[in-house]
Amino acid sequence: MKGIIFTEFLEMAEEKFGYEIVDEILEKANDPHNGAYTAVGTYGHSHLVQLIVELHKKTNVPLEVLLSTYGEYLFPKLVESHPDLLKGISGTFQLLMNVDGLIHSEVRKLYPEANPPQIKGEQIDAHTMKVRYDSHRSMGDVAIGLMHGCAAYFGEKLEIEKLDDEGNSVLFLVKKVLDE
Repeated sequence: MKGIIFTEFLEMAEEKFGYEIVDEILEKANDPHNGAYTAVGTYGHSHLVQLIVELHKKTNVPLEVLLSTYGEYLFPKLVESHPDLLKGISGTFQLLMNVDGLIHSEVRKLYPEANPPQIKGEQIDAHTMKVRYDSHRSMGDVAIGLMHGCAAYFGEKLEIEKLDDEGNSVLFLVKKVLDE
């Protein structure tokens, strides 16, 4: 897993809960890197899971909320570090329909060892689509946050419902919330 995922998680945790909490979760998780992650480094997924679990224990924030909050926090950071990836994308649905072909293919070019999740979108109508998330990392709640972060980036709002959640494969129903 790319280091930017770790660095941004720790930044979010510090921003929302404070440096002391981050220091405590690093210690409790027996973090082998002592929080010294680099954005371009590659690290084991299990280390991130340990950090997330420790943050959950320390703050009592439900795991789903932590993961979704993290995804929402992460989206603009990813755009900031790779602004060219959204060239030609004008909205959330367009991005979700093309995330594997446009973004994840570029991620694989930049980082050949990367193994991003597979995201497949199926547009039902102008305001509704189904999105399938597949990843051995089982972080569908981060995907929810990323979708909300994407919508905020494009000035949109979404309602997202899990239709089917098997951990490593999640089917979402995504609806644009229209201004009233």
